[in-house]
Amino acid sequence: MDVSARRVIDQPPEVVARYAMDWRHDHEWTQGIKRAELSAPAPGGGFGVGAEVTRTAHFLGKRIDYVLRVLAHEPPTLLVMKSVAGPFPMHVTYRFDAAPAGGTTASIRVRGDAGRHYRLVGPLMALFVRANLRKDLRDLARHVG
Repeated sequence: MDVSARRVIDQPPEVVARYAMDWRHDHEWTQGIKRAELSAPAPGGGFGVGAEVTRTAHFLGKRIDYVLRVLAHEPPTLLVMKSVAGPFPMHVTYRFDAAPAGGTTASIRVRGDAGRHYRLVGPLMALFVRANLRKDLRDLARHVG
């Protein structure tokens, strides 16, 4: 699976990224996330490369807990995370670029594998994830706009 979504948000990249890159807001704008916590700080402390965020979500009617490790943290432009624990492997990339007409082009890309637990719904998973990413960006725009 390799799915992405993009949306122009009428706020500067610094504003959008500050909100979106703060794990304490994950449950406010990311579909299915009920809780997020910084389960391991970055080596220098706080949130950054090497930090881990544990998310509790509901997906296809099931509760799932997974841990994302920060691989790249370049505010206000880029945040890349990889799952290190959970039901299926995934890479999540968030980008916040200045839009040509002003504001921010926000994009989310999710790459992963349905894993053995979700193999039966694997073919539908990309459609479901794409729809959720679009909702995530819509909700992000509402929260920062």
